[in-house]
Amino acid sequence: MKLLITLDFRFTRTPDGQLWTRTSYSRPFWDRYLNVFDGVRVVARAEHKPAVDHRYRGVVGAGVEFIEVPYYLGPWQYAKVRGRVRAAVRSALSPDDAVLCRVGSRVATDLLPLLWKHGRPYGLEVVGDPHEAFAPGAVKHPLRPFFRYLSTRALKEQCARAAAVSYVTERALQRHYPTRDHGFAVGVSDADLQETYFSSVPRVFTTNYSSTDLSVDDYAPGPKKYTSPIRPRLVFVGSLEQMYKGQDVLIRAMSLLCRRAFPVELRMIGDGRHRSELEGLAQSLSLNGAVKFLGELPAGIAVRSELDNASLMVLPSRTEGLPRVVMEAMARGLPCIASRVGGIPELLHADDLVPANDPQALADKIQEVICNSSRLSQMSARNLQKAQEFRPEVLEKKRTEFYEFLCDVTKVWLSSRGQVAA
Repeated sequence: MKLLITLDFRFTRTPDGQLWTRTSYSRPFWDRYLNVFDGVRVVARAEHKPAVDHRYRGVVGAGVEFIEVPYYLGPWQYAKVRGRVRAAVRSALSPDDAVLCRVGSRVATDLLPLLWKHGRPYGLEVVGDPHEAFAPGAVKHPLRPFFRYLSTRALKEQCARAAAVSYVTERALQRHYPTRDHGFAVGVSDADLQETYFSSVPRVFTTNYSSTDLSVDDYAPGPKKYTSPIRPRLVFVGSLEQMYKGQDVLIRAMSLLCRRAFPVELRMIGDGRHRSELEGLAQSLSLNGAVKFLGELPAGIAVRSELDNASLMVLPSRTEGLPRVVMEAMARGLPCIASRVGGIPELLHADDLVPANDPQALADKIQEVICNSSRLSQMSARNLQKAQEFRPEVLEKKRTEFYEFLCDVTKVWLSSRGQVAA
């Protein structure tokens, strides 16, 4: 049986037909699904470009194929191609595919009503909260409140109708987007599934696992031991394409620290359309020497080097699922401060959290932590220990159980309709 998977991601296609990515979903990512399914059929957008550089990695390969939907960027472009997108998404569905949607996703919203119509089971991987993603300050759009309402309502319905749901958080997303019976974790035979799936009181397989795979190289050999640095170094890692990560809040907090004559340096790793705006904000606040924009760095050694040379990771996000960058920093034994949103409170101690959209609270917390070397050392040890939960062998078991259930429940549904899974 093959798995049809939809996601809200923009790939890049070159004239030779090859598919590329600069960030997530390169070819090794799909191995987690191929451990259970015979093949993966990815449904998503692709922007056509004449060429790519060395920063791009291939997406498709053995067992992985790509089904392209018309490209769009933002709600206005989507409105123009909506009919074509819906047609492409629905034509991608084969009769005997298992279906998994990584949500929130516009592509999933176009596909799932067709599955509901036929009572076809599907799984979800819930990787973010649209209610937070469209919070004030996160998106600059006149229809932001409308999009927030629609996307939140859509995800609630999608979770309520799903046969299997995995969340990246342990509790946060589950509270806002519950399944129809708030979860029923099972591991049963095909015979049992007949009763489970078609009973008068539907049962749902739920679990939680991170989408992030941390390799052995990602982990530091031990926690950091801190002494008072002459000029503490903060590091931020994240896309500057949207303002989800609270980059402007961090820059304003840096301004407050500099006014206090507190000697601190911020290195911002990432790129995107808001970079020039953020650079302008830093300049207007006279932070040219204190804030350095490094642009996008290659994943792996380059980013790990910045983490290892920093005193503190800061991520004042307005919305998050379970942020990879925080887990990577924790695996390096780096102390972290982040906002109290999404799944972040499941990663960091309560003392290491601040309210979102509050530069004053963020500046106070940074100064409080940086001035306490023993606290930094405690944070390092605590983070490194917590990061052990995200080792591949721990996550793989949960993922495999989830995918096996989705495969089994799809086979039962096909059998009930007189079909045999390929």
